[in-house]
Amino acid sequence: MSTKYGAERISRDDLPPGKVLCEYCTAKCCQYFAMPIETPDCLEDLEFIRWYLLHDRASVFKEDDDWYLLVHTRCKHLQSNNMCGIYETRPQICRDYTTDNCEYEEDWTYDFYLETPEQVHEYTEAVIQPKNKSIRSRKPKLLAVL
Repeated sequence: MSTKYGAERISRDDLPPGKVLCEYCTAKCCQYFAMPIETPDCLEDLEFIRWYLLHDRASVFKEDDDWYLLVHTRCKHLQSNNMCGIYETRPQICRDYTTDNCEYEEDWTYDFYLETPEQVHEYTEAVIQPKNKSIRSRKPKLLAVL
């Protein structure tokens, strides 16, 4: 399978000597950032998450028991060939990042993923019972006696 930039997609184990895995990648790591957030345990926390998702290109996911705010945004120095345009002066976080455990082969699936404020509302209703409100449906009206 070829990438959209022409390089043949290879397995990590088949990387030719002297080549860099990034030359075969779509630069997933340069097209988003994820920040850990507190695990929501009250309505106010879930309202913050709903607020995050009112913003374009934001989502929230859970990995194991940790929650993250994911911002889908392309690095402004990522070149059309998916290589770094400021490689020699890149930030320290980029210098510390290695391809040893990067997302090269990942499919980007999450067991728990929220991408709309409506999903947060539904999740909130499922996990937090509003005060003075029963989880049961309202009692239906009695049928008329004929």
